[in-house]
Amino acid sequence: MIYEQISRLIEKAIEAELIEQTDRIYVRNQVMHQLGLASFPEMVYSANNEDSIPDLLENIISWAVEQDVIEDIFDAKEILTANIMNCFVARPSVINHNFYTKYEQSPVAATDYFYHLSKYSNYIQLNRIRKNIHFKANNDYGVFDITINLSKPEKDPEQLKRERKIKQTVQYPKCLLCVENEGYTGRTGHPARANHRMIKIPILGENWYLQYSPYVYYNEHSILLREEHRNMKIDRHAFARLLAFTEKFPHYFIGSNADLPIVGGSILSHDHYQAGRYQFAMTNAEHVLDFKLKNFTDVSASVLKWPLSVIRLKSNNQVHLTDAADYILQIWKDYSDNDAKILASSGETPHNTVTPIARMRDGSFELDLVLRNNRTTEEHPMGIFHPHEDVHHIKKENIGLIEVMGLAVLPARLKDELSDLKKFLLGESTDVAVYHQEWADSLKDKYGTITDSDKADEVVEKELSKKFTRVLEDAGVFKQTKKGLEAFKRFISALNK
Repeated sequence: MIYEQISRLIEKAIEAELIEQTDRIYVRNQVMHQLGLASFPEMVYSANNEDSIPDLLENIISWAVEQDVIEDIFDAKEILTANIMNCFVARPSVINHNFYTKYEQSPVAATDYFYHLSKYSNYIQLNRIRKNIHFKANNDYGVFDITINLSKPEKDPEQLKRERKIKQTVQYPKCLLCVENEGYTGRTGHPARANHRMIKIPILGENWYLQYSPYVYYNEHSILLREEHRNMKIDRHAFARLLAFTEKFPHYFIGSNADLPIVGGSILSHDHYQAGRYQFAMTNAEHVLDFKLKNFTDVSASVLKWPLSVIRLKSNNQVHLTDAADYILQIWKDYSDNDAKILASSGETPHNTVTPIARMRDGSFELDLVLRNNRTTEEHPMGIFHPHEDVHHIKKENIGLIEVMGLAVLPARLKDELSDLKKFLLGESTDVAVYHQEWADSLKDKYGTITDSDKADEVVEKELSKKFTRVLEDAGVFKQTKKGLEAFKRFISALNK
């Protein structure tokens, strides 16, 4: 079995253009070494090869566990999987050369090449991503993407035990985003990255690196990370970098999480951005208010109809657009409005920042500034402009860049909990999670007992989307109400003093 699986994996790698026919024997020997095989029998193997590369890898890893090549432990299996695929992936210098050769044809050709490589090298975890539940839902703001995240692998008890037991003295790589992760074998508590590759992207005199996310949430979900391990910071330089990137890759948007806790992303210790080839609902949001910035006559400005508070800037001039964005940021960082519950700081602790998103559209540069505030109170200890307690049964985690733009990343627990909710609405069960009970009762009052399973699915998806909309509205500093827009106008007046 193992020899046939290896042969099929090699054939698939040739089909995917990871290697060429002349690499066959070399790669086979490298894979044999990883599996502790001393020889390879001369026989003809079945040409039937419907399994994907991830499927074949799973078969090979199962064999390795059965034959005691490795222990049946999460990290051991991850490390062997990455090491096997590393046999099929060229060195970074070759990948970068190929990328920039393709770039001479077009930026699209270059990213197509690298995305293809990242998928077929199994760095992007396609089999795990397919487990996610995903659907689209219409609402007053556009069409949201709703994802229940099931792609994160569950670690076995022995793996968790080892992670608790081990004393982490190794500080290499410093974090999960550092460039030193490229080709890193991995260890207990740190993921295997032997098959990981990056593209060096110089931006405004600094070295940045492009990679794809192992668990893509949208098409070509990529990460641009700084070579130096330094804290995230939203400032004029960040705006300039985002716009410079869109000039290099006009088919990609790029954005940054905010740089403060609560409203920021999960990794604030390493400066990075997220990009991709996808149109989120926010991209096509309507304007509710257009206004002028008196010091930036060639920059148009608008307030979007969006649950969070967004100023969209547009110009043909990168420098003027950067200047305008920086000007707004500096005013916002010191801006307070007691009626809107906005305080710029508490003592020396700042509360105001922005989540910026850049793109090119119709030959012009666009830069969205999402106004964020991370102040907490006794009433809202997790944040005034954070999902409030009454929606924590759906989501209580931080609202980062991806969700700001209209793509929900909801916890895996909801898969079974929503299934129970559906049974409750169909009258098949009364077993609903305690924290969903009030919601379930309100839906039963609204819809009665539903008799059609498809209708129940439709209701659950629709109502889940409404909950996510509320989650985003909670995060908006100026609400999409008459009072909220009046408060937004007060801030615009402050910009034009």
